[in-house]
Amino acid sequence: MNEERLFTLRNPWFVWSVGGTLGVAIVGILIGFVWLPSASSAFGDLSLWARICGAAGVPSSWYSGNEKSQVPSDVVVLPPSGANHPLADSIGRGATLANQHCSMCHGVLSTVQVTAPPLAGQYADVIYKEMRDFQSGQRPSAVMQAIVAGRSDQDLNDLAAYYASLPRAPAAEKTRAGEAPDPIAVRLVMQGDPQRNIAPCAACHGQLDRKGAAPWLGGLSAAYLTAQLQAFASGARHNDINEQMRHVARQMTPEEMDAVSRYYAAMQ
Repeated sequence: MNEERLFTLRNPWFVWSVGGTLGVAIVGILIGFVWLPSASSAFGDLSLWARICGAAGVPSSWYSGNEKSQVPSDVVVLPPSGANHPLADSIGRGATLANQHCSMCHGVLSTVQVTAPPLAGQYADVIYKEMRDFQSGQRPSAVMQAIVAGRSDQDLNDLAAYYASLPRAPAAEKTRAGEAPDPIAVRLVMQGDPQRNIAPCAACHGQLDRKGAAPWLGGLSAAYLTAQLQAFASGARHNDINEQMRHVARQMTPEEMDAVSRYYAAMQ
């Protein structure tokens, strides 16, 4: 038997098997990447192209290279192992610096800040990284850059140790009695949205797990959190390593940003 005759268009079994395989593949692609994304409500008000890209796991628009100073932060900070405890003199030096330069905007314990986050109880690695990014200009802020410009690495570590030693401030907002959390926010925070490559917020920011330099978001004001999500989405803020926050924020709708921000603002 000549095996070459199996792979010829004159062989009906070969034609039907190849044709059937291609037909099933085309139907599967149309259903999985066109019909289901267009019929699903999980994509909000995104365009059909954005929905198809989300289902395929690729961005709908690529970085053009026209934005200025979009180099991601080069400061990589890992969470402490638990064995390292800041010395009392480091905390004391940090308290002096904080009282002189920081408490007016960031408060001390119970002051609820709206546009500037309260730092009491925030992770030390988070505070250190953000100050380094302000110092280098990778997180732009005319106010913060002027404050930390001349600070040594020891100063930054002392400030981080001081604020991390404080108890967390009360939640910026309170939910009404009997009011359940927004289901949209709960889903995004605890489950994410795999169809749009949105990882669960809690996988990096606590509750489920925490990654290095990912801040605790509970108790921060909704106005501040929404502003940061919008800044990540637009690229105005770009000190996230590997653009993880920019990728997430660009996939979120304004309504989802507000819902997640209110969820965290009411969390202690």
